[in-house]
Amino acid sequence: MAGRLAGKAAVVVGAGQTPGETIGNGRAIALLFAREGARVLCVDRDEARAAETAAMIGEEGGEASAFAADIRKAQACEAVAAACREQLGGLDILVQNVGIGGGGDGPAHRLTEEAFDRILAVNLKGAWLMSRAVLPGMREQGSGAIVFTSSLAGIAGGNQVAYEVSKAGVNRLTTSIAQANAGKGVRCNAVAPGLMDTPMAVAGIAQARGEDQEAVRQARNARVPLGGKMGTAWDTAWATLFLASDEARFITGVVLPVDGGMSSRIG
Repeated sequence: MAGRLAGKAAVVVGAGQTPGETIGNGRAIALLFAREGARVLCVDRDEARAAETAAMIGEEGGEASAFAADIRKAQACEAVAAACREQLGGLDILVQNVGIGGGGDGPAHRLTEEAFDRILAVNLKGAWLMSRAVLPGMREQGSGAIVFTSSLAGIAGGNQVAYEVSKAGVNRLTTSIAQANAGKGVRCNAVAPGLMDTPMAVAGIAQARGEDQEAVRQARNARVPLGGKMGTAWDTAWATLFLASDEARFITGVVLPVDGGMSSRIG
């Protein structure tokens, strides 16, 4: 079913790539969207990484450009929305695939104030600011799809309070935006990945703990019910594609687990 996003203009925020041996969610989403016919604006705080993703799309015959933005700042988010109108001729889809953790995060008795403020500013405030920037245009045209990358951590965990709270906030932001904009034809959903084999997850955890990457990978694999193996960024990308496409035209306010069955064990 090729061309599922034919004629659509999409912005993927967080389309760059943490260096590593596997592919990250944002790059996989941007590549898949372009393969399905979308014109893609690849946004990242690191312009070189966004440009690399855009170049990969171009090599495959797709249409993409890169844009650098710090989505913690309202002005930067407004600039992204303006770039979409100027470079893509409009905006049909926003994918907000930004998420950070670590650096002082931990259980409540160890979490630092600096880490809490930094993680909430990027993961939650940034999601709201970016949505606020694109919603007026979507509401005016009477259509649009927003997809957030949330996390299983939004409903589970206990060792990364700031990250968990930020993703729980994204889940609630999803349902709030969906309800407030349904009457204008704008949908909002989220994908909640579980344990994924991405550079930020595996390599990041291994570096933080001083452990071997393969040991971290195998330990994470063992926790997944479905096949005893983590998902990949492509699993996140395919779910995001569905929610962004017209196939999901009657779906809004949903947080879709993409977690190999992990969330079904909670409770």
